[in-house]
Amino acid sequence: MAETRTRVHKAEQEWRELLTPEQFSVLREKRTERAFTGALYKHHADGMYLCGACKAPLFKSDTKYESGSGWPSFYQPVSADAIEAIEDNKYGMRRVEVVCATCGSHLGHVFPDGPRPTGERYCINSASLVFEKKN
Repeated sequence: MAETRTRVHKAEQEWRELLTPEQFSVLREKRTERAFTGALYKHHADGMYLCGACKAPLFKSDTKYESGSGWPSFYQPVSADAIEAIEDNKYGMRRVEVVCATCGSHLGHVFPDGPRPTGERYCINSASLVFEKKN
């Protein structure tokens, strides 16, 4: 039987009060942090990367890799229903935006140039994540 994900809904003012200005800018206004500046870019501890807004599990540390892109990169989410992919044609580019399936917050984009086994590169803003260290 498939697990039912509980959706998190908050007014934008509630998100603004819960998140730092940088988190709000990235997660709720779909902005992008500057490359090579995020706190989790060169992060290599064992654990789980969670949504910075609702704390839903998104990526396991063993799927993180150095892509050279300037942002934390993962080759697969923790589960198929952890994220949602949305076509993004802004700025004259064809991309696929990645959002948290639990709260709809912007995480980054996914590209078809990642490593095996998936061939995908989930290019995720550090500001959209929090890290939970493995016990």
